[in-house]
Amino acid sequence: MKTQEFENDTVKQTVRERYGRIAEDGGSCGCGPTCCSPTGPATKDGHDPTAVSQGLGYSADETGAVPEGSNLGLGCGNPQAIAALKPGETVLDLGSGAGFDTFLAARAVGTTGRVIGVDMTPEMVSKARKNQASGGYENVEFRLGEIESLPVADASVDVIISNCVINLSPDKPRVFREAFRVLKPVGRIAVSDIVALAPIPEELRKDWELYTGCVTGASLVDDLKAMLKEAGFTNIRIVRKGESREIISGWFPGRKAEDYVASASIEAVKPATH
Repeated sequence: MKTQEFENDTVKQTVRERYGRIAEDGGSCGCGPTCCSPTGPATKDGHDPTAVSQGLGYSADETGAVPEGSNLGLGCGNPQAIAALKPGETVLDLGSGAGFDTFLAARAVGTTGRVIGVDMTPEMVSKARKNQASGGYENVEFRLGEIESLPVADASVDVIISNCVINLSPDKPRVFREAFRVLKPVGRIAVSDIVALAPIPEELRKDWELYTGCVTGASLVDDLKAMLKEAGFTNIRIVRKGESREIISGWFPGRKAEDYVASASIEAVKPATH
Protein backbone atom coordinates (compact mmCIF):
# COMPACT_ATOMS: atom_id res chain seq x y z
CA MET A 1 0.00 0.00 0.00
CA LYS A 2 1.28 3.46 -0.89
CA THR A 3 2.21 5.79 1.99
CA GLN A 4 -0.65 8.24 1.26
CA GLU A 5 -3.19 5.43 1.04
CA PHE A 6 -1.94 4.07 4.35
CA GLU A 7 -2.22 7.50 5.98
CA ASN A 8 -5.73 8.00 4.60
CA ASP A 9 -6.80 4.59 5.88
CA THR A 10 -5.38 5.41 9.32
CA VAL A 11 -7.40 8.64 9.41
CA LYS A 12 -10.60 6.85 8.42
CA GLN A 13 -10.10 4.10 10.96
CA THR A 14 -9.43 6.58 13.76
CA VAL A 15 -12.56 8.56 12.88
CA ARG A 16 -14.62 5.38 12.51
CA GLU A 17 -13.57 4.14 15.94
CA ARG A 18 -14.37 7.42 17.65
CA TYR A 19 -17.82 7.81 16.14
CA GLY A 20 -18.55 4.15 16.69
CA ARG A 21 -18.02 4.76 20.41
CA ILE A 22 -20.27 7.83 20.25
CA ALA A 23 -23.04 5.77 18.64
CA GLU A 24 -22.79 3.15 21.36
CA ASP A 25 -22.62 5.69 24.19
CA GLY A 26 -25.60 7.58 22.78
CA GLY A 27 -24.63 10.95 24.21
CA SER A 28 -20.93 11.65 23.93
CA CYS A 29 -19.94 14.79 22.12
CA GLY A 30 -18.13 14.38 18.83
CA CYS A 31 -16.54 17.80 18.76
CA GLY A 32 -14.19 17.50 21.70
CA PRO A 33 -14.00 16.17 25.25
CA THR A 34 -15.43 19.29 26.87
CA CYS A 35 -17.41 20.77 24.04
CA CYS A 36 -21.03 21.76 24.04
CA SER A 37 -21.80 23.33 27.39
CA PRO A 38 -25.58 23.61 27.26
CA THR A 39 -27.71 25.50 29.71
CA GLY A 40 -30.66 23.12 29.66
CA PRO A 41 -31.07 19.62 31.10
CA ALA A 42 -28.11 17.46 30.13
CA THR A 43 -27.60 13.81 29.42
CA LYS A 44 -25.56 11.60 31.72
CA ASP A 45 -22.27 12.94 30.33
CA GLY A 46 -23.25 16.61 30.47
CA HIS A 47 -23.98 16.83 26.73
CA ASP A 48 -27.46 18.00 25.74
CA PRO A 49 -27.95 17.38 21.99
CA THR A 50 -31.16 19.42 21.86
CA ALA A 51 -29.56 22.51 23.36
CA VAL A 52 -26.52 22.12 21.13
CA SER A 53 -28.61 21.81 17.97
CA GLN A 54 -30.84 24.76 18.86
CA GLY A 55 -27.67 26.77 19.47
CA LEU A 56 -26.63 25.92 15.90
CA GLY A 57 -29.85 27.22 14.40
CA TYR A 58 -32.35 24.37 14.55
CA SER A 59 -35.81 25.24 15.79
CA ALA A 60 -37.54 23.57 18.71
CA ASP A 61 -39.97 22.15 16.17
CA GLU A 62 -37.11 20.51 14.27
CA THR A 63 -35.34 19.05 17.31
CA GLY A 64 -38.68 17.70 18.54
CA ALA A 65 -39.72 16.17 15.23
CA VAL A 66 -37.25 13.29 15.10
CA PRO A 67 -37.12 9.94 16.92
CA GLU A 68 -35.43 9.95 20.32
CA GLY A 69 -31.74 9.16 20.01
CA SER A 70 -31.35 10.36 16.42
CA ASN A 71 -29.98 13.78 17.39
CA LEU A 72 -26.54 13.30 18.94
CA GLY A 73 -25.62 16.99 18.79
CA LEU A 74 -22.62 16.41 16.52
CA GLY A 75 -23.18 19.14 13.95
CA CYS A 76 -21.64 22.57 13.40
CA GLY A 77 -24.56 24.20 11.59
CA ASN A 78 -27.96 23.54 10.04
CA PRO A 79 -27.90 22.39 6.40
CA GLN A 80 -31.71 22.32 6.40
CA ALA A 81 -31.65 26.13 6.56
CA ILE A 82 -29.84 26.45 3.20
CA ALA A 83 -30.99 23.33 1.34
CA ALA A 84 -34.46 24.67 0.42
CA LEU A 85 -35.71 21.11 0.04
CA LYS A 86 -38.84 20.58 -2.03
CA PRO A 87 -41.50 17.84 -2.00
CA GLY A 88 -40.57 14.96 -4.29
CA GLU A 89 -36.80 15.53 -4.27
CA THR A 90 -34.23 12.81 -3.68
CA VAL A 91 -31.75 13.83 -0.98
CA LEU A 92 -28.41 12.31 0.01
CA ASP A 93 -27.07 12.92 3.52
CA LEU A 94 -23.28 12.45 3.75
CA GLY A 95 -22.20 11.14 7.14
CA SER A 96 -25.76 10.67 8.29
CA GLY A 97 -24.91 9.47 11.80
CA ALA A 98 -27.96 8.46 13.82
CA GLY A 99 -30.28 10.09 11.28
CA PHE A 100 -31.10 13.57 12.62
CA ASP A 101 -30.72 15.57 9.39
CA THR A 102 -31.91 12.63 7.31
CA PHE A 103 -35.24 12.50 9.12
CA LEU A 104 -35.70 16.27 8.90
CA ALA A 105 -35.02 16.07 5.16
CA ALA A 106 -37.58 13.26 4.85
CA ARG A 107 -40.17 15.51 6.42
CA ALA A 108 -39.34 18.27 3.94
CA VAL A 109 -39.47 16.14 0.77
CA GLY A 110 -42.63 14.32 1.83
CA THR A 111 -43.93 10.92 0.84
CA THR A 112 -43.16 11.55 -2.83
CA GLY A 113 -39.52 12.24 -2.02
CA ARG A 114 -36.70 10.01 -0.85
CA VAL A 115 -33.71 10.41 1.46
CA ILE A 116 -30.57 8.25 1.55
CA GLY A 117 -28.19 8.44 4.49
CA VAL A 118 -24.61 7.19 4.04
CA ASP A 119 -22.25 6.64 6.95
CA MET A 120 -19.01 4.66 7.25
CA THR A 121 -19.57 3.66 10.88
CA PRO A 122 -21.52 0.39 11.27
CA GLU A 123 -22.69 1.37 14.75
CA MET A 124 -24.15 4.62 13.43
CA VAL A 125 -25.94 2.91 10.55
CA SER A 126 -27.41 0.35 12.93
CA LYS A 127 -28.57 3.11 15.30
CA ALA A 128 -30.07 5.10 12.42
CA ARG A 129 -32.00 2.09 11.14
CA LYS A 130 -33.47 1.49 14.58
CA ASN A 131 -34.51 5.13 14.75
CA GLN A 132 -36.01 4.83 11.27
CA ALA A 133 -38.09 1.86 12.38
CA SER A 134 -39.27 3.60 15.53
CA GLY A 135 -40.27 6.69 13.54
CA GLY A 136 -41.93 4.77 10.73
CA TYR A 137 -40.02 6.51 7.93
CA GLU A 138 -40.85 4.72 4.70
CA ASN A 139 -39.06 7.20 2.41
CA VAL A 140 -35.66 6.82 4.12
CA GLU A 141 -32.86 4.30 3.85
CA PHE A 142 -29.39 4.10 5.40
CA ARG A 143 -26.39 2.64 3.61
CA LEU A 144 -22.97 1.72 4.97
CA GLY A 145 -20.27 3.36 2.89
CA GLU A 146 -17.57 5.99 2.62
CA ILE A 147 -18.23 9.45 1.24
CA GLU A 148 -15.14 9.08 -0.96
CA SER A 149 -16.79 6.10 -2.67
CA LEU A 150 -20.53 6.52 -2.42
CA PRO A 151 -22.85 3.50 -2.74
CA VAL A 152 -25.19 5.62 -4.88
CA ALA A 153 -25.98 5.50 -8.61
CA ASP A 154 -24.85 8.15 -11.10
CA ALA A 155 -27.11 11.19 -11.56
CA SER A 156 -29.72 9.93 -9.10
CA VAL A 157 -29.82 12.66 -6.44
CA ASP A 158 -31.31 16.17 -6.45
CA VAL A 159 -29.66 17.54 -3.30
CA ILE A 160 -26.68 16.61 -1.12
CA ILE A 161 -26.65 17.71 2.50
CA SER A 162 -24.04 17.12 5.18
CA ASN A 163 -23.29 18.43 8.65
CA CYS A 164 -19.69 18.71 9.84
CA VAL A 165 -18.47 15.56 8.09
CA ILE A 166 -16.51 16.45 4.95
CA ASN A 167 -13.79 18.09 7.07
CA LEU A 168 -13.07 14.63 8.48
CA SER A 169 -12.23 13.18 5.06
CA PRO A 170 -8.53 12.82 4.19
CA ASP A 171 -9.41 13.06 0.46
CA LYS A 172 -11.84 15.94 0.00
CA PRO A 173 -11.31 16.33 -3.79
CA ARG A 174 -12.56 12.76 -4.19
CA VAL A 175 -15.58 13.52 -1.98
CA PHE A 176 -16.57 16.38 -4.26
CA ARG A 177 -15.98 14.30 -7.39
CA GLU A 178 -18.28 11.64 -5.99
CA ALA A 179 -20.86 14.26 -5.06
CA PHE A 180 -20.75 15.57 -8.62
CA ARG A 181 -21.15 12.05 -10.01
CA VAL A 182 -24.29 11.16 -8.06
CA LEU A 183 -26.05 14.50 -8.52
CA LYS A 184 -28.51 15.00 -11.35
CA PRO A 185 -27.88 17.92 -13.72
CA VAL A 186 -28.67 21.18 -11.85
CA GLY A 187 -28.50 19.21 -8.62
CA ARG A 188 -27.03 21.06 -5.67
CA ILE A 189 -24.87 20.76 -2.57
CA ALA A 190 -26.01 22.39 0.68
CA VAL A 191 -23.50 21.63 3.40
CA SER A 192 -22.62 22.91 6.87
CA ASP A 193 -18.98 22.28 7.70
CA ILE A 194 -15.82 23.51 9.36
CA VAL A 195 -13.43 25.54 7.19
CA ALA A 196 -9.94 26.82 7.92
CA LEU A 197 -9.44 30.58 8.21
CA ALA A 198 -5.65 30.36 8.20
CA PRO A 199 -3.04 27.61 7.79
CA ILE A 200 -3.29 25.32 10.82
CA PRO A 201 0.05 24.86 12.66
CA GLU A 202 1.70 21.49 12.17
CA GLU A 203 1.72 20.71 15.89
CA LEU A 204 -2.07 21.01 15.94
CA ARG A 205 -2.49 19.01 12.74
CA LYS A 206 -0.73 16.08 14.38
CA ASP A 207 -3.25 16.04 17.24
CA TRP A 208 -5.73 13.22 16.60
CA GLU A 209 -8.14 14.61 19.17
CA LEU A 210 -8.35 17.86 17.22
CA TYR A 211 -8.67 16.01 13.90
CA THR A 212 -11.52 13.74 14.95
CA GLY A 213 -13.03 16.75 16.75
CA CYS A 214 -13.61 18.47 13.39
CA VAL A 215 -10.78 21.01 13.64
CA THR A 216 -7.46 20.17 12.02
CA GLY A 217 -8.87 18.32 9.01
CA ALA A 218 -10.50 21.54 7.78
CA SER A 219 -9.38 23.04 4.46
CA LEU A 220 -8.91 26.70 3.60
CA VAL A 221 -11.89 28.36 1.92
CA ASP A 222 -9.97 29.08 -1.29
CA ASP A 223 -8.80 25.46 -1.44
CA LEU A 224 -12.38 24.20 -1.02
CA LYS A 225 -13.55 26.48 -3.82
CA ALA A 226 -10.78 25.13 -6.04
CA MET A 227 -11.74 21.53 -5.23
CA LEU A 228 -15.40 22.18 -6.05
CA LYS A 229 -14.51 23.93 -9.30
CA GLU A 230 -12.15 21.14 -10.31
CA ALA A 231 -14.92 18.59 -9.65
CA GLY A 232 -17.12 20.51 -12.09
CA PHE A 233 -19.36 22.58 -9.81
CA THR A 234 -20.53 26.12 -10.52
CA ASN A 235 -22.30 28.80 -8.45
CA ILE A 236 -19.92 28.03 -5.60
CA ARG A 237 -20.68 29.93 -2.41
CA ILE A 238 -18.96 29.53 0.97
CA VAL A 239 -20.18 31.78 3.77
CA ARG A 240 -18.48 31.84 7.15
CA LYS A 241 -20.67 32.00 10.24
CA GLY A 242 -19.13 34.52 12.61
CA GLU A 243 -21.18 33.33 15.57
CA SER A 244 -19.45 29.94 15.42
CA ARG A 245 -16.31 31.32 17.12
CA GLU A 246 -17.85 31.05 20.58
CA ILE A 247 -19.09 27.52 19.90
CA ILE A 248 -15.73 26.31 18.61
CA SER A 249 -13.85 27.92 21.50
CA GLY A 250 -15.85 25.65 23.79
CA TRP A 251 -14.85 22.49 21.96
CA PHE A 252 -11.22 22.62 23.08
CA PRO A 253 -10.82 25.37 25.70
CA GLY A 254 -7.40 26.98 25.70
CA ARG A 255 -6.32 25.38 22.41
CA LYS A 256 -7.23 28.46 20.30
CA ALA A 257 -9.02 26.35 17.68
CA GLU A 258 -11.37 29.28 17.05
CA ASP A 259 -8.39 31.28 15.72
CA TYR A 260 -7.96 28.83 12.86
CA VAL A 261 -11.39 27.44 11.95
CA ALA A 262 -15.02 28.46 11.68
CA SER A 263 -18.35 26.95 10.73
CA ALA A 264 -19.54 27.80 7.24
CA SER A 265 -22.27 27.03 4.75
CA ILE A 266 -21.05 25.53 1.47
CA GLU A 267 -23.27 25.63 -1.63
CA ALA A 268 -22.63 24.64 -5.23
CA VAL A 269 -24.53 23.47 -8.31
CA LYS A 270 -23.89 20.80 -10.93
CA PRO A 271 -24.46 22.48 -14.30
CA ALA A 272 -27.15 21.29 -16.70
CA THR A 273 -24.48 20.12 -19.12
CA HIS A 274 -20.86 19.24 -18.49
